[in-house]
Amino acid sequence: MSGIFLALVVVAAVVLLLLLVLRLKINAFIALIITAMFVGIASGMPFQTVLDSIQKGMGGTLGFVATVVGLGAIFGQMLESSGGAEALARYLVKKFGHKKAPYAMVLSGFFIGIPVFFDVGFIILIPIVYALARDTKLSLLYYGIPLLAGLAVTHSFIPPTPGPVAVAEIINAQLGYVILFGFLLGIPVAILAGPVFGRYISKKIMVAPPDFFEEANTSEEKLPPFGQIIWIILIPLILILLATITNVMVTREVIGKGVFPNLLMFVGHPFSALIIATLVAIYFLGIRRGFKKKEILDLSTKALGPAGIIILVTGAGGALKEVLVDSGIGDVLAGALAKSAWPPVLLAWALAALVRVTQGSATVAMITAAGIMAPLLVAFDLSEMHRALIVLAISSGATILSHVNDSGFWLVGKYLGLDEKQTLQSWTVMETIIAVSGLALTLLVSFFV
Repeated sequence: MSGIFLALVVVAAVVLLLLLVLRLKINAFIALIITAMFVGIASGMPFQTVLDSIQKGMGGTLGFVATVVGLGAIFGQMLESSGGAEALARYLVKKFGHKKAPYAMVLSGFFIGIPVFFDVGFIILIPIVYALARDTKLSLLYYGIPLLAGLAVTHSFIPPTPGPVAVAEIINAQLGYVILFGFLLGIPVAILAGPVFGRYISKKIMVAPPDFFEEANTSEEKLPPFGQIIWIILIPLILILLATITNVMVTREVIGKGVFPNLLMFVGHPFSALIIATLVAIYFLGIRRGFKKKEILDLSTKALGPAGIIILVTGAGGALKEVLVDSGIGDVLAGALAKSAWPPVLLAWALAALVRVTQGSATVAMITAAGIMAPLLVAFDLSEMHRALIVLAISSGATILSHVNDSGFWLVGKYLGLDEKQTLQSWTVMETIIAVSGLALTLLVSFFV
């Protein structure tokens, strides 16, 4: 088959996916599987081969993602239920003071967004935003936008949040490098979209705390210590980074192979690192704080509910990637891309942005873009660091222009008391700042790695 025809198959596949999700309201998991079948059949693959590719893609992706996302969800649930998120935010606000509280909120969102799902972190911390706005008589947006920016950046940039974990697995990028670049690029992006933009937009839109608001009465003595929360959050990140650094040093023969390097790489594998972090969280934030074993078991089970949806959608994205590879479409498109002027970072961002704007879900946008990009990347001799930047480019693109087809748009508008126009002027612009500045920094760094 000609390259033009195969390219049209990919375009038709994206249109089909959007039609299934938007017009027919079919669940993204089912829609992705149907799209993978369409790609295989349209490209001339035998029926049984199509099914085998889907099974292989699902299994290969979920073997890693299901474990990481599942453990990460339980880890985040313990942090949420113990009051750890609230403790971290309160401590930072106290240390920064009201004048610099927006920076406290962006840091709170940044760190809480690593183990805790975006919407959960926002709902937990929004009472602190209400309290700050009430005390200072400033707009809720002055503190709310920094909180949202911190949460949104780590939700998209830093594992073990599901989005970057899924994209990294589909395009075969090392999580250690994703974490490293996620921090280096994520912090300036969060500050620009948070305190900087928040200061501007809060002067344009005055929003008071809701009348029903009552400040939480939980005393600081009953909350976990700030230091404990920080080091528990950092445990898996540090272990994964250590393993990545050790692997690079062994590969480059800076250090020799042996028991100690092997042990570091084992302990720093995402599976091991998250098991250690989860057990530490269960002990210090659960058992030591009086949680009964049955309560901890119930919390763990509760955490796996929303994680299950993300896991299945990610597996379907892996199936689509595998069909693109096995059909030969990936090779054809990769050859064409290698001759084009588009840098892979920019193409990855544009694909994710297109799907995001059209159908709303950042997760579906990330996974769709990753599935299409994975076979294309074989045309480039990309380093591990460059692949990590592709992950961040996809994550950035999937953040752009949140509007009425995104559940986050309505969640933010409801809790901040904004109408649709005000939500577009604040939340939507903030998300777009994250997307564009994330792309700019990712492109800049890609020229040096």
